[in-house]
Amino acid sequence: MDLKLLKKISLVVFLFITASCSYAIVDVSKITIKEAVEIASKNNLDIQSSRLNLNIEENNVKAANRLQNPSFGTFFNMGQSGKGNPQQIGISQTVEIAKRSPRKELAKSNYSLSQRDLEYLEADLRMDVREAYTNLLAKKSVLATMQENENLLNKLVEVAKEKHKTGKVAEIDVLQAQLLVNQIRTEVNSAKYDVKTALYEFNKVINSPDGFYDTIQDHFTKEYQPLTMPKPSDKMPPFEVIANEAINNRVDIKIALQEIEVAEKNLLVVLRQKIPDFELQAGYSYQNPGQSGDGIFKHGAYIAANIVNIPLLYSYAPEIRNAKLKLEQAHLNYASVENKAENDLKKAYEKFLTAQVNLNYYNDELLANSEELIVASRKSYKEGKIDLTTLITMEESYRMITIAHTYALAEFYNAWNFFVREVNNENFKIYMEEAV
Repeated sequence: MDLKLLKKISLVVFLFITASCSYAIVDVSKITIKEAVEIASKNNLDIQSSRLNLNIEENNVKAANRLQNPSFGTFFNMGQSGKGNPQQIGISQTVEIAKRSPRKELAKSNYSLSQRDLEYLEADLRMDVREAYTNLLAKKSVLATMQENENLLNKLVEVAKEKHKTGKVAEIDVLQAQLLVNQIRTEVNSAKYDVKTALYEFNKVINSPDGFYDTIQDHFTKEYQPLTMPKPSDKMPPFEVIANEAINNRVDIKIALQEIEVAEKNLLVVLRQKIPDFELQAGYSYQNPGQSGDGIFKHGAYIAANIVNIPLLYSYAPEIRNAKLKLEQAHLNYASVENKAENDLKKAYEKFLTAQVNLNYYNDELLANSEELIVASRKSYKEGKIDLTTLITMEESYRMITIAHTYALAEFYNAWNFFVREVNNENFKIYMEEAV
């Protein structure tokens, strides 16, 4: 067999096997945005790990409610020292005074703090999934727009060829049109890579061991709604109208308040360490005939009580100072979180207003006008009223506007997503003002 032919056959077989393997690596499931949120909330490995903290804190509550374990001991007098003295076998029990209840309350507060933290992480994950889903859909929409443009430009090449055959245009028009098609193909390839990158980022956010997922849509539709949200044409109420309700619902502020409660209860636990404890002892005592004074076996019982952990040599002063400093830190952190919350919410509000204005400008002005212009330009070129260079300029402008519109739409969705994230309420609804 000819060596060159053998090489070609080997190359074809290699490419076939490689292509087959690349498409068989994963089984992609197409899901809606609602399904994506549900899958991530249930199967995300990071969230599963965080949920274990609740079990840990629950066990800490039980541990904090513990009683001190008793001690068992014996006391024997040996030799002459045992004459007339009893031998003892008994137990001792330390009884904590005013410590167990504060310790248990502190553990309960830490459990509530873990609940708040988990609530925050789960809400944050849901917003991340919606954002990743929207970004993936935006990349797919851009790819669909570019592929549509590529198809239209291919038709333009055919038109240029027909006009060249009839002598209406020079061959340079055909070459120029083909050059534009080749250029758009490289952009399409880049757009495909962007889709793959966004796809992996989407699955990274879901972080589920049970599958690989993709959006069920291939481009934005009018029905696409990541959350209940206003329309682009709706008038947003003033920031002051929604600020108080939004800030009061923020989970991070609730977490900061809970951290103050934890610090207060921790201070109480540390202060109670200064209170001495009781130690109670009881047991059996006896004297052997050889050690009793009258040679008779004697037996009985004993009881004793001690005050232990008296804070004379060490008064827990460093621990108390640290507990007070932690409480001061918690108050400062709350003030900081509250201050940042208002700024972040204001920024999210302004970001959504800007995204709303930009999208409306594309919807009302740029997109409709550019569509009319490009249709007229293509028709004019076919009729010989404009040259190819002018048409190419129009095609480039149209492509840039349609892609920018897609990104403006994605920014509109993500801006609302960002606003809802800052509000910390996925069911947040605004009451629209009457249009003036």
